[in-house]
Amino acid sequence: MDRGYISEKTSSRGSVDPKINQAVYTLDQRRRAALAEVDNASFSWFHVKVVLVAGINIASTMLGYVYGKGQVLSANQDLGVKVATPVGTLIGQLLFGWLADLLGRKRMYGVELMIIIVGCFAQCLAGEAHAVNIIAVIIVWRFLMGIGIGGDYPLSATISSEFSSTRIRGRLMTAVFAAQGWGNFTAALVGLIVVAAFKSSVLKDSPTDLKHVDFMWRLLIGLGCVPACIALYFRLTIPETPRFTMDIERNVQQAASDVENFLTSGTFVVDPDAVVQRVVAPKATKNDFATYFGKWENMKVLIGTSWSWFALDIAFYGLGLNSSIILTAIGFGSPSSSIYLNLKNVCVGNLILSAAGLIPGYYATFLLIDRWGRKPIQLMGFAMLTVLFVIMGFGYDKLISTSGGKGAFVFLYCLADFFQNFGPNTTTFVIPGEAFPTRYRSTAHGISAASGKLGAIVAQVGFARLVNIGGKNNFVKHILEIFAFFMLTGIFSTLLLPETMNRTLEDLSNENQDGFIAGVAGKPVATQEDEGTAH
Repeated sequence: MDRGYISEKTSSRGSVDPKINQAVYTLDQRRRAALAEVDNASFSWFHVKVVLVAGINIASTMLGYVYGKGQVLSANQDLGVKVATPVGTLIGQLLFGWLADLLGRKRMYGVELMIIIVGCFAQCLAGEAHAVNIIAVIIVWRFLMGIGIGGDYPLSATISSEFSSTRIRGRLMTAVFAAQGWGNFTAALVGLIVVAAFKSSVLKDSPTDLKHVDFMWRLLIGLGCVPACIALYFRLTIPETPRFTMDIERNVQQAASDVENFLTSGTFVVDPDAVVQRVVAPKATKNDFATYFGKWENMKVLIGTSWSWFALDIAFYGLGLNSSIILTAIGFGSPSSSIYLNLKNVCVGNLILSAAGLIPGYYATFLLIDRWGRKPIQLMGFAMLTVLFVIMGFGYDKLISTSGGKGAFVFLYCLADFFQNFGPNTTTFVIPGEAFPTRYRSTAHGISAASGKLGAIVAQVGFARLVNIGGKNNFVKHILEIFAFFMLTGIFSTLLLPETMNRTLEDLSNENQDGFIAGVAGKPVATQEDEGTAH
């Protein structure tokens, strides 16, 4: 334990029994000492384990070939397939964010992955009959899968934040989030392998009966269950975070024991026969929530994290609307009537875009987030994106009119991808996992993430309808200009946020930690004072 926290302190309760007062004081100091051990811990294998445990376009195209009229899904079908998951994700972020604060991080961690596995596997088995449309069935299962995906956001952020030491917390959380970039890359790579494996079969299929493409999309989606099943065991065996045990379950002794165990051996032990001594500490209630966020110093942080994520995701997901233009420009569009070549090009093009912008951006953030800080990186990212979208929007017609201009547009697109990830796409995940007290950390992260997902839905539904106003892709330039406006608003919402680098989670909560524990449960303060008077 960190002895620096143990110091003499004069009681302010006057008549309280000295033994009770000493017990409360000792528990309060033990809580702070255990938190200090977590905050000052060296990087260890346990932190690596946390990162590894916490870390569709091609399928939509294949579905169109097999089940769409004219081998293409209708606009509504395509939109349903693509939007079902983000709508479910929004609900999952709010629901699991709240449940993780109510029931525990450990209790919910793995449940969301089970939902993902069920939703993913069920899509592979979806069929069609007279009373059932397969696209509608897939939309339902994608919605359910989205609920599980949504639950992963607040849980992974909160768990990695609460287990991490202060000096490496930004890198640990970034490493968890960077798994998303590798996931995109791996999905495109697996898609390419599946397409290559079925090359001869697809080329032999009748153009009116593409039965092997049906095998391909089911296999592609089903393979997503494999890493999820492997991760499930580790998620179910990860310990509860000591901060939840201390501040929400209010079991300081168990939390202190957990800290000692996982920092030394990477394991945890719960003794069912151990005496549980619960403490009196701030508890999550509707009134407490209203009181805490009723203070502008706390509410402005929630507004800042929520709007920043909303603004970012409008552009992050809206940028995908231009991927077909980019893929065509770099030679990986839809070149011919060859189904095999079209599917192959979508996969290769997505691999290139992931490698060019997504992954480098994540790791630039990883290298600098604990040196520069979260706020400077987010401000820089929003500022760069504002400039890039202004250039891409107002110069759109000239840029795509020549081959050299198209090359410049591709470069700007990849640069925008880079600064989204070396910028607000990463920091909007990190900051909400740090800036709120333990009893509301997961809930507030869920609210922030759901705001972002709302932006994604607006982008996919709204801009997909706008993009062809006045002709095919004729409104793209104006959409890019709208993106520039939202990036500008992101600069101002970032100014509402605190810098979280090198500050403990308790310091960031804006709550006084001196005497955070007010008593021992079962012995109200009034009763303790009465007992002290009696003595």
